[in-house]
Amino acid sequence: MHPGVTKKVKKKRFPQIDAYVLIFFILVACAVATYFVPAGEFDRVKSGEVSVTVPGSYHIVESNPTTFKELFTAIQEGMVKGAPLIFLIMFTSGALAVLEKTGAIDAFLRKVVISSKDRLLLLIIPVCLVFSALGTTGIIVNSVIAFIPLGIVIARGLKLDAIFGVALIYLGTYSGWNVPVIAPQTLGLSQRIAELPLLSGFGFRVVIYLVFLAVTIAYIYWYAKKIQGDITKSALGSELFPNSLGENQINLVNTAVRITWRQRFVLLFSGLSLVAFIVCTLVLKWSENEMAALFIFIAIGSGLIARMSANEIAKTFMQGCQKLVYGALIVGMARAVIIILENGMLLDTIVNELATVLAPLTPVTGALGMYLGSALIHFLISSGSGESAMLMPILVPLADLLNITRQVAVQAVMFGEGLVNCINPTSGVLMAILATSGIPYGKWIKFILPLIGIWFVIGAVFLIIGVSINWGPF
Repeated sequence: MHPGVTKKVKKKRFPQIDAYVLIFFILVACAVATYFVPAGEFDRVKSGEVSVTVPGSYHIVESNPTTFKELFTAIQEGMVKGAPLIFLIMFTSGALAVLEKTGAIDAFLRKVVISSKDRLLLLIIPVCLVFSALGTTGIIVNSVIAFIPLGIVIARGLKLDAIFGVALIYLGTYSGWNVPVIAPQTLGLSQRIAELPLLSGFGFRVVIYLVFLAVTIAYIYWYAKKIQGDITKSALGSELFPNSLGENQINLVNTAVRITWRQRFVLLFSGLSLVAFIVCTLVLKWSENEMAALFIFIAIGSGLIARMSANEIAKTFMQGCQKLVYGALIVGMARAVIIILENGMLLDTIVNELATVLAPLTPVTGALGMYLGSALIHFLISSGSGESAMLMPILVPLADLLNITRQVAVQAVMFGEGLVNCINPTSGVLMAILATSGIPYGKWIKFILPLIGIWFVIGAVFLIIGVSINWGPF
């Protein structure tokens, strides 16, 4: 080494554990536990079509340890039992891919942005409203990454910073996704596990969604006005745009966008199809099977309206499905953990232990405990569907024992996941967005922590209300 030359010491970085690897380790740990943890079960009675756990009926039963073969067949069994939700998640992505191919969604979003570009609040409100609606229905979640450059372009045009651009699109979407109203990937899955009717609690969830959206819009507007008055107050310091993203596309905001009549027809067709599904779900009790069929219908109809060939529709749909194979199959993987616990007669033992700890708590504090617990677990399992598949089978009987309605238990998990989504360093979406925009993770945390605190308080208040009104149907 030459004098004066300092050798760079590479910092050791701990590899990020893949969600599948983490769940497999949990699977192995659960299989081993079947040899040591006492097996037991609660008595259950039928209340209509719902199985309800009988409080105080827990008793020890003969153990049923998991064999080496059963460890691996549980994964296959989990995939089979999780098939309705797995394919629903994939078909949602497939339909979205076809809609994106028509250009209707992109043209519509750009039209909204351009029509209100000179009025800050009137820009933030419609953009956040549109993206949050797409988020709360589960239509745009991971694919929000593709719209981040548009947000950066808007921020440059308004002479703000990259954080505003990212927040406008990302937080707009996740203010809806974090409190889903009809998203099948998380809410739909949780309700099915809890044996709740699909879309039950719809009205109260709409109120929750609107409150979260209003608070998020107010926070983004407050931040924008703050740095408009003094740009040195930007959370990014002096480097307002760490990456050159959107640097040569500022005129994009000032370019007229024309939505063709075909694209208008695609948007109308898709919107009416979703409205019809909501009505049929409420009236005819449709489930995830009909919802999966709906997305196939939307994909074919939208493709035909856009004059795509049959082969092109099929190819685009399958490409969309491929994008969410990773996120969809994790439902089956997480289901395998529950199968091991159920077959080993340990699930009720875990519930009994949790109930023993939480028994002195009131239903309100129990619901808040579920809220915090699901938030902490979400740091480890960044997949919302994976966490729902793992937690709900445990929380449902626990909610029965604590006199908490299952609807409240479902919402506690939704709030817990949502609270962590936008700060989770294991979230591929968040990390990809920060990497794309060049925003350091620490500076993002500095910007968003106050909003996370507000979200937490709002979530707690709504849970307390849910417990107080005995939010159901059960």
